[in-house]
Amino acid sequence: MMETIFALSSGMPPAGIGVIRITGPQVRAALLAVTGRVPETRRATRAIFRNNAGDRLDDGLTLFFAGPNSVTGEDLAEFHCHGGRAVIAAVEQALGAVPECRRAEPGEFTRRAFANGRIDLAEAEGLADLLSAETEIQRRSAVQMASGALSRQVEAWREQLLIFSAQVEAVLDFDDEDDVSSLPESFSAGVNTLLEEVTSALEAPHAEVLREGYRVALAGPPNAGKSTLFNALTDSEAAITAELAGTTRDVLTQSVALGGIPFTLVDMAGLRTPGVDQIEAIGIARAGDEIARADLVLWLGASGEGPADCWEIDAQCDREDRPAKPLSQHSVSALTGEGLAELRQALIDHARHAMPMPGVAALNARQRDRLAEAVSGLAGAAHEGDPLLVAERLRQARLAFDALTGRASTEDVLDALFGRFCIGK
Repeated sequence: MMETIFALSSGMPPAGIGVIRITGPQVRAALLAVTGRVPETRRATRAIFRNNAGDRLDDGLTLFFAGPNSVTGEDLAEFHCHGGRAVIAAVEQALGAVPECRRAEPGEFTRRAFANGRIDLAEAEGLADLLSAETEIQRRSAVQMASGALSRQVEAWREQLLIFSAQVEAVLDFDDEDDVSSLPESFSAGVNTLLEEVTSALEAPHAEVLREGYRVALAGPPNAGKSTLFNALTDSEAAITAELAGTTRDVLTQSVALGGIPFTLVDMAGLRTPGVDQIEAIGIARAGDEIARADLVLWLGASGEGPADCWEIDAQCDREDRPAKPLSQHSVSALTGEGLAELRQALIDHARHAMPMPGVAALNARQRDRLAEAVSGLAGAAHEGDPLLVAERLRQARLAFDALTGRASTEDVLDALFGRFCIGK
């Protein structure tokens, strides 16, 4: 028999209000044990919370949601009490004394919602992203995913796929009858149209750049002003600055939101031929790795010496003795602030094109892998001549769609996903 679980689902105490959520087959027994009654469903009801000895713990509200019409698909209740540590601990202890009730593990409420068909896997992933969203663009994308935007699109693709499969099965089952001896002329065109739609979705900006931020690396030789510009862009003193060459030895990253766009800015060791200093040599090697990994490199060295597609930055325009840099795209001074606003806006405008459009659900690596499998299956179906092979290719595409939304999932995928959630969600 499935256990009944409970957890604090509001913020950590102390707080004005604490909300303790409980779900499972013993919810009604828990309500009776702690409050003496099961309230009318979906109606906030005042209650006195007591432990099994009858001691008064708090005066608050209860809400009851009868399954299957609840977020978990089971009976579910909420205890709204005062948010002090002692109050919450006492109510949780009273719930723990109810037979077959225990504390929930991280993500266990959402996992039950998935297991009971209240949400699918893509919606659960969107909910996880929503809980971790820190910028407006992250929130809007996560809301789309959590509300089922991708799931509805995949379901529409799957319905088209089932129609194509039915046409192929008709040919295989009744190939001796003239009216179904071959696939209709519209079959190949329809499969190709579906293939184009799925491919277009696969080519959209990735969720990783949305979650981790657009990665901008500041690169150049020692004393080019990288760390000073890094501090100015992040509005911090995270990087140590000094006249001494080689001050920055390791990679330093800082997450920052500019214009509502998440960025990860990277400061690194100055690039030069390593000397006898082994630590600096390691730092220079790591700097090369960061340049390769970055979405954009701001090059603070001599013109033309930076990596391909970098932005040439004249980072010390307040110094009259600086080397000339005629090809610079931006001239800035982190000390005086000259050109910084223009550089920030240029970064925002540039990164916005690499981000998913506002309100569009962005695909994570797992979802892209499943869509890539669907594309492979559809491409094979579009070019195969043997109906039996076409049927197998369409089956592969359908299985990919099913895995994307969780119709078919492995336990390790589920464990990894629901482990991202906090306790009580």
